[in-house]
Amino acid sequence: MGAHIEYRQLFRKSCEAEQLFFMGKVKSMEQGESDLESSPEELEDVSDTDFKLHLRVTKRKLDTALETTSPKRLRQRTVIHSTTSSSTTEPGTSRAPLMPAAETGKKDRGKRSESERNQSTVGHMYEAVRSGRSAIVTVVDDWLDDYKQNREGGLRELFNFVVQCCGCKGLVTREMFAMMQNADIIGHLTKEFNEDSGSYPVVAGGSLGRRFREGLCEFVSLLVQRCQNSLLYDEFLFPALVAFLTGLADSQVRAFRHTSTLIAMHLMSALVEVVAVVYAQIEVTQRRFQLEKSKSAQHRVPERLEELQNSCNELLEHQEELHSLTNTIFKGVFVHRYRDKVPEIRAICMAEMKVWLKEYPAAFLNDGYLKYLGWMLHDKQASVRMQSVLSLQKLYEEQDFIGRLELFTSRFKERLLNMVLDKDSDVAEETVRLLLLIKQKMEDVLTDVECNRVYPLVFAAHRGLASVAGEFLYHMLCTEVGPLPEVEHEKRSVTFLNLLTSFFIQSKYHEHAAYLVDSLWAVAGTELRDWETMTSLLLQERGEGQGLEDDEEAALIELMICALRQAAEATPPTSRSLGKKNLGMKGRKLQVQDRRRITHHFIPLLPQLLAKYSADVEKVTCLLKVPLYFELEAYGSTGRLEKYLELLLSQVCEVVEKHHKERVLEACVQVLYALCSDQYPFSARAERSVSQLLDTTVEKFTAHFSDILQGVADEDDVYSAATSLKRLAVFSSSRDMTTLNLFEPCLSLLKAGVEFDREIDEELMVPALKCAAFHLLWRKVKISHVAGQPDKAELKKLQKMVCSFCLVCQSCLPLDQSHIRDQAFECLCDVLVVFGQQTERAELQCVSFSPDETLKAEMASFLLDYIFTDPEDNTEEEDEEEMMKLGTLRRRRNQLAGYCKLIIFGVFNFRAATDIFKYYSKFYRDYGDIIKETLSKSKIMSAVESARTVCLSLQQMFSSLRDEEQNEEMKEIKDLAKRLAMSFGINQQHIRNPLLALHQDGIQFALRGVNEGDHSNLRFLEILCEFSFKLVQQDRNQLLSYLQHMCGNISSSCVHMYQRSLRLGSREMAAHSPYDTPAQKQRRMEGSASSLDQLRAAIRGRFHGKTCAEEDIDPQERAVQPF
Repeated sequence: MGAHIEYRQLFRKSCEAEQLFFMGKVKSMEQGESDLESSPEELEDVSDTDFKLHLRVTKRKLDTALETTSPKRLRQRTVIHSTTSSSTTEPGTSRAPLMPAAETGKKDRGKRSESERNQSTVGHMYEAVRSGRSAIVTVVDDWLDDYKQNREGGLRELFNFVVQCCGCKGLVTREMFAMMQNADIIGHLTKEFNEDSGSYPVVAGGSLGRRFREGLCEFVSLLVQRCQNSLLYDEFLFPALVAFLTGLADSQVRAFRHTSTLIAMHLMSALVEVVAVVYAQIEVTQRRFQLEKSKSAQHRVPERLEELQNSCNELLEHQEELHSLTNTIFKGVFVHRYRDKVPEIRAICMAEMKVWLKEYPAAFLNDGYLKYLGWMLHDKQASVRMQSVLSLQKLYEEQDFIGRLELFTSRFKERLLNMVLDKDSDVAEETVRLLLLIKQKMEDVLTDVECNRVYPLVFAAHRGLASVAGEFLYHMLCTEVGPLPEVEHEKRSVTFLNLLTSFFIQSKYHEHAAYLVDSLWAVAGTELRDWETMTSLLLQERGEGQGLEDDEEAALIELMICALRQAAEATPPTSRSLGKKNLGMKGRKLQVQDRRRITHHFIPLLPQLLAKYSADVEKVTCLLKVPLYFELEAYGSTGRLEKYLELLLSQVCEVVEKHHKERVLEACVQVLYALCSDQYPFSARAERSVSQLLDTTVEKFTAHFSDILQGVADEDDVYSAATSLKRLAVFSSSRDMTTLNLFEPCLSLLKAGVEFDREIDEELMVPALKCAAFHLLWRKVKISHVAGQPDKAELKKLQKMVCSFCLVCQSCLPLDQSHIRDQAFECLCDVLVVFGQQTERAELQCVSFSPDETLKAEMASFLLDYIFTDPEDNTEEEDEEEMMKLGTLRRRRNQLAGYCKLIIFGVFNFRAATDIFKYYSKFYRDYGDIIKETLSKSKIMSAVESARTVCLSLQQMFSSLRDEEQNEEMKEIKDLAKRLAMSFGINQQHIRNPLLALHQDGIQFALRGVNEGDHSNLRFLEILCEFSFKLVQQDRNQLLSYLQHMCGNISSSCVHMYQRSLRLGSREMAAHSPYDTPAQKQRRMEGSASSLDQLRAAIRGRFHGKTCAEEDIDPQERAVQPF
């Protein structure tokens, strides 16, 4: 009995000391003591013995005495808290609690042994949690029944369940549980753990791994929930479990550390929820006690007061024990694992912390705990930063927490603003959402300058990030608009649109209005669909204090057109679309409604808008896109809309007559031919208007044609003919205009400007080339669609026209005028692709045109002179603006793609590709994708010929080496060879023949002239070494024999180098060329090779019985030395 009294007194003192420590810490934090300026490294000074929960196991004798002296005690205090440093053990070395001898002496009455039964039960629990087929609550209840019958066996079963969840095959036996401390148990389990595999249940992928993690977390939560009124306070089960999890969390084995941290963090979250409930019960009980105590003596019930007092004391005792458990988990697991080297473990800590802060803010929502979330905003892993941001979002959503977050916000606001540009777009998206919460909940925290760092994200390519930035911008715009009554809706919409256009004008991304509209579409869809307000603003006349300025009108028109496209097509901009996504029933219904609204609103107003802005190129180009989003059937459905069709046609034709800019004319042609479609009943009326327009344009061109050929036309006549020909060229791109017979006049203009050295204006030459080329293409289409035998005279005439046009274009290639030169090259590529191929129909073979060698040489020279040139070498482009440089690059890419089509479609042979492959590495940034695609297509056509072409390209580059810069140019050729070698793929069986042909051609080139004493080509073998690693062993042996046969007794370092590359089959293992390896580097390489030989000899000596001392190698160094 004395031992029992001493045991209770010692435990009470321990609990009181720990409670005072915890409550003092909470009180100091609530009084404003901030730890936000601390760093994670300061926690290194905290000794584990200051906060670890340790179990001091009593002797069996004492347990027996306690068992016999107090049999009716509801819970036994077998776990005591150490209050002095002398009574503590090292972290993780606490022993598992021993059970009374009366219980440990019981024997299993079943047929199987106890260990087998335990293993079976644990396996059942693990399988139930892993598969998710059984209800977790049933698993928890079954285990609790076993635990109540045998505490020692139940706790050991729970330990083994945790071990099995870690992926360990070992078990905590009865002897280990009774005689060994936690550290020894974990050490024994570590030896049985297979660390070679990096996979364990918690990190398993797929639905099975997800179900296991969810089931494990649910198991922990239900365990606490089922025990919250009884076993949670028995001071045996949960203290022992926490001690075991703390030891596992300190393990070097990742699986132990990861799984135990997951369990411990969810255990603490469940405990915090219970603490919050107990805290609320204490407050309610204390209020009821004070209310009862405040009553007068005659109304006061002493028994009620005593009952409330006892209930309050019991709740306070429960609170003390729960605080002890949560404090132990926090300082024993969280403080160490929140900065674990495994990012998943750090993310778990951050994810669970939000539960503690939100469920029990009285103890956790202070600077001492918030600082961990702030620190993890700087983590290197995106997943950890994401969890920190998500946790903060949950806190800022609660209005009651805002006051406690002010210091944290001021401290980490700059970091959050920097994270809007996080390299992980998902993290940046959630950060902007967090800043939006801060802006909504806390006034004047984010200044205008700080908000300006978020606004540009509405133009981001990541749609999620842009949408959240759109919400942020929309909130700021609505704040500027201010609250207005419902009756002033139109005024609010006008103010919003004015603010939006002002923002768009002030931004630096004037060509990306579609991205701005898409970003705001989810939140500002009502305002962006307000077509009535937009058109009224645009049609409003500019006057005193009314109307929009010119730049505001342009911005509003562009935003309106982008909103029309978004509503009518219901698709985001191209770079933001994540694949084809089908609309749902609701989305399709909304799309149809929007198109109908657009049609009925803009049909009457579009002619007025075109009439007002017809003189402005940019504005009218945008407005001409509006009919493309109409339901054009509406023009023929009701008679009252037919007059608007006539107005629209007249306005479009008027715009064609006013402008000669290509983009305006293309927009007009697109509208006119949409109206001329045969599916509409009014197409004949539109066709008649287009025909009248074309006849007028042809008359204007032919009126001055003879004067232009004779050179007597004045500037006005030339200008009128040039603008008319431009319009005809644009119409020719979309419509068959061969009936107008424009080829002969255009060819005459071209010959006059090229062959007869007449000074024909460039504005006439370029559209003449286009008209002539389109005339030929339309003629080929018409002949190809003829069902019967085509007219031979017609075919012969077409062939003659093709030859004449190609000769004229060939003559244009050397001209100084860049626009004429570029247009001639593009037209040549298009015409040769169509007419240069061999057709399947025999009667059309005579139309095919085969370019001669002169034309091929001219086009190859064009590539070298005007496409594969460095921008800095072109003095004409030094002063160009960035946009003009981009336009030049786009034009060059189109020209290169047209030339590559000639090779792919067989118009040019494979040798023509050498002029392209040679620049694969040098111009990889500008044309790499085009050249790579050409390589792939050529391999499909003929893999062997493609490989020989690659070899020929390298031979041509090698032959052009200059002696003064030979080493530098040789390095460039080797870099090109490496890049070309990687294009052959990884399937060595499929590339055997191509590589074999490449090596044979290369060997023949390298050994050319060797018999006459010319060794100038031998260095080409160094280039061939870059392709050796792709060869299979059989081909290596064959090439070694072929090389020996070809070179005979020639001894050269280049030959030896190539032979080594064939033997080793790896370009890294082949020796470096003596020509480009400095002597100092050679000595370093020789030294490292000798060191490697010594290391190999030392390791071989190990297997012959030599010790580490004999080889002068430290045992620890041996473990990390590479072999």
